[in-house]
Amino acid sequence: MQIINKVFVVTGAGNGIGREVALQILAKGGKVAAIDIDQAGLKTTLELAQDNLENISIHQADLTDLDQIEKLKEQIIQIHQVIDGLINVAGIVQPFISVNEIDYRKVHQVMNVNFFGTLHMVKTFLPILLSRPEAHITNVSSMGSFVPVPGQSVYGASKAAVNLLTLGLRSELKDTPVGVTLILPGGVATDIVKNSGVNLNPQMVNSAGSNYKLLTPKKAAELIIKATEKNKYRVPIGQDAKFMNFLAKLCLNKAANLIAKKLSNL
Repeated sequence: MQIINKVFVVTGAGNGIGREVALQILAKGGKVAAIDIDQAGLKTTLELAQDNLENISIHQADLTDLDQIEKLKEQIIQIHQVIDGLINVAGIVQPFISVNEIDYRKVHQVMNVNFFGTLHMVKTFLPILLSRPEAHITNVSSMGSFVPVPGQSVYGASKAAVNLLTLGLRSELKDTPVGVTLILPGGVATDIVKNSGVNLNPQMVNSAGSNYKLLTPKKAAELIIKATEKNKYRVPIGQDAKFMNFLAKLCLNKAANLIAKKLSNL
């Protein structure tokens, strides 16, 4: 689908990839309802969109709170009248610790934000998207969803749930006007770790792709939007994600062992 004159709801738009997705949609002539829990971050996004202020609205919301999301839908419709696309970028990571060590509070938080937050957005906005002549859902997952990273098992599980939800949606919606795309980024130079309230060694964050240059949020956003425009199915982005996707298809055990070995050497 073309971006121009289309209205996109973008989560995680207060920073990083989400912010870049919002700004690039505006640059392509689209309109954006930018969502984030971080009000200060949203205000910065708005400032950066100063040449397109008439085409962007900002909305503070907790994606885990279904009541907030239902109200948000009405707010966005009042402002933009229609919604043509949903791009779910928002997510958090977990502390770099094992399943045995992580507490249930953090487990539930990671699952609620990454999976249920995405599900809330999809189920709330899907009826509107189905009413459009052409519409799209793009969900951003992670390389850690298809190859295990020790110390990130809960995060990986939350993103793996997003994977199957997204691919299931693609199958369910194949004879409708709504296209669906799954994005699988590798390492991206964002503030997701800091914004998730997690204190990690930066080497660990990029350990799985330590031989590759991190994608910039700008480049990641460009690839996400391109995949949306072309109605791509399942898209690894970044050299590390592409390599691990290839290796995992050949031998998942080998891919898992490679990542575990890199981590053990830190």
